[in-house]
Amino acid sequence: MAENNQNAAAGKAPAKPKPAAPGAAKPAAPGAAKPAAGAAKPAAPGAAKPAASAGGGVYKPPVDRPDSNPYKDSKQSALASWFQERFYVMIPVIDYLKKKEVPQHRLSFWYYFGGLTLFFFIIQVVTGLLLLQYYKPTGAEAFTSFVFIQKEVPFGWLIRQVHAWSANLMIGMAFIHMFSTFFMKSYRKPRELMWVSGFVLLVLSLGFGFTGYLLPWNELAFFATQVGTEVPKVMPGGALLVDILRGGKDVSPETLTRMFSLHVVLLPGLLLLMLSAHLMLVQVLGTSSPIGYKEAGLIKGYEKFFPTFLAKDAIGWLIGFGLLVYLAVMFPWEIGVQADPLGSAPVGIKPEWYFWAQFQLLKDFTFEGGELLAIVLFTVGAILWILVPFLDRQASREQRSPIFTILGLLVIAFLVINTYRVYAEYSQL
Repeated sequence: MAENNQNAAAGKAPAKPKPAAPGAAKPAAPGAAKPAAGAAKPAAPGAAKPAASAGGGVYKPPVDRPDSNPYKDSKQSALASWFQERFYVMIPVIDYLKKKEVPQHRLSFWYYFGGLTLFFFIIQVVTGLLLLQYYKPTGAEAFTSFVFIQKEVPFGWLIRQVHAWSANLMIGMAFIHMFSTFFMKSYRKPRELMWVSGFVLLVLSLGFGFTGYLLPWNELAFFATQVGTEVPKVMPGGALLVDILRGGKDVSPETLTRMFSLHVVLLPGLLLLMLSAHLMLVQVLGTSSPIGYKEAGLIKGYEKFFPTFLAKDAIGWLIGFGLLVYLAVMFPWEIGVQADPLGSAPVGIKPEWYFWAQFQLLKDFTFEGGELLAIVLFTVGAILWILVPFLDRQASREQRSPIFTILGLLVIAFLVINTYRVYAEYSQL
């Protein structure tokens, strides 16, 4: 019986294939596709091993990569498609700007002063590049080239006046923007770094004013720089700092070269880096509204940053440009007299208006050690001012902080009163 079962099983088994002739290819299994010429032998049944790559014998699974330009099939005009194909990485940024919203309330107009500060900085860059085509930063040629720009270069007087006035307006707008941000407590969490970067931008802007003041190389600028660079000498290590700024013991043509390099190379580079960080933080974190406005229902609504708010910002830029041209034409800055390092200082030497408050405090502290005390007060005050977002814990908890509001009012009072004192004293000379 067992023998019959074995024979039956043997009868059902497939017949063994005949051995192939020498050199002939082995036949494929029934139903299997014929392998291509030169292909590797099929793997043994049950192995299920992945095929090795032809390069190094390591299996690399296929990667499903997204289209590098997902916007290439969108319907656009021929010109728009041309730019879209090459700058498609900017499309998400534009889409983000379209989604960004700016709150509308009774204090919304303060938001425009940041854009005005940026606008006047752009004017500074453009006019500065034009002036560089003719200005020569040497003691022998600086004043001569300055006069040449004013009198000989077509519209050179206008470019120079626009450059000078836009510097003052930029710093003025920066101060207004800083204090409006302070009183609306826009520095509160999570915008602490926006405040820090904004303060650094203001300091760099003041540095622009200080270094650019000497470039005309006239009498007033020469002696004002001499007085201004003398102040740090009372600090420990201040004499070394003064020597670095002046390029020697006294203000000289070497000082002019130092100030020129700081004004057109170092400070612009630092400011552009800090400005990029500041603008990025503004876009990422958005625009803040005053504390309690949302809860009290004082937010009238929200408007799109692009293009609505940006269009209104552009209107502010046009108004600012009109004011700039009016000041440049109606109130031109004087050329002055060429600097004479061996001459005596004229009456009424003072720095630019944005340094008047500090200048007056130095004049008030006439006692021994007064200048050092004034510098210490300036330094401590600047450190406290930049740390306000980290000190004002109530604002970070969306609570009013009257102590810091009073602090801001005291700072404004100090700046306004001392600035007026300098103006009243020197306007009579």
